[in-house]
Amino acid sequence: IDIGRDWLDVALAPSGRHFRIANTPAAVATIPGRLKRAGVERVVLEATGAPAACLVRTLGEADIPLGVVDPRRIKALRLAEGGRAKTDKLDAGLIARFALIMTDAVRPAPSPEALELRALSTRRRQLVEMIAMEKTRLKQAFEPILLASCREMIACLGEERMRIEAMIETRIQAAPRDRRKAELLRTLPGVGPVIAATLMADLPELGTIDNKAIASLAGVAPHIQQSGAHAGRAHIEGGRPCVRAALYMAALSAARSEAGFKAEYQAMRARGKPAKVALIAIARKLVVAANAMLRHGAPWTPDAS
Repeated sequence: IDIGRDWLDVALAPSGRHFRIANTPAAVATIPGRLKRAGVERVVLEATGAPAACLVRTLGEADIPLGVVDPRRIKALRLAEGGRAKTDKLDAGLIARFALIMTDAVRPAPSPEALELRALSTRRRQLVEMIAMEKTRLKQAFEPILLASCREMIACLGEERMRIEAMIETRIQAAPRDRRKAELLRTLPGVGPVIAATLMADLPELGTIDNKAIASLAGVAPHIQQSGAHAGRAHIEGGRPCVRAALYMAALSAARSEAGFKAEYQAMRARGKPAKVALIAIARKLVVAANAMLRHGAPWTPDAS
């Protein structure tokens, strides 16, 4: 399915059938029935954010296997096929062929509760960013009236952030399974309520896939670029920026804790590793440990990392 602000273009593979439907809640509600009657086994769409939100929720409620993929993967298939033309209909057909080839693109569809938790987590990040911007303006302001306005806005945004955080905690505590996940994650060094909620909301695959895949999704896996005699250097890339940022903050805290990863951090620094490289290595240890903990339902221990 190719997602547009006003329209959804749906293509089926390998039949090549196509139909267009308005991107409105009433029209989207008819899609699961049409797909099931057509014998569709799985659906793939590009990660486009808000325009796809209603469709993702509807397909999840209908238990239709769904994959939300990085648009760069779809673009790579177009280049591989040698395609140049680009229309919504052609894009839908391209995505359908991708769905036919890449069976690993499908992930468990998020529940309505998971989508709500993710939305709240996103809103909290937005508020934190707005507070940071207002604090920057406060430092640059000189007029008393502007200083007062900035301070008032910071206080208002802070109150709203605390309200959103309370809503997140309430939703986690209301679901026994989520409550248990949060309790396990908070046993990790450097992981508090906010980072635990971020991991639960934005990395729901924790505990369901292997360690290499989870590190890649989190954006903390090194990817080597090697060709011929050129060895190249490994760099992190891709993944989910919000998860990587949360893990980096957790790594900062864990690197200072005797009960956490202070010894490992100091050992890497003694071997000449730059500080950020050492912190990303600890972030990777944290997400791998979290993955194992949720898979086995056991709290963190130093041996688990």
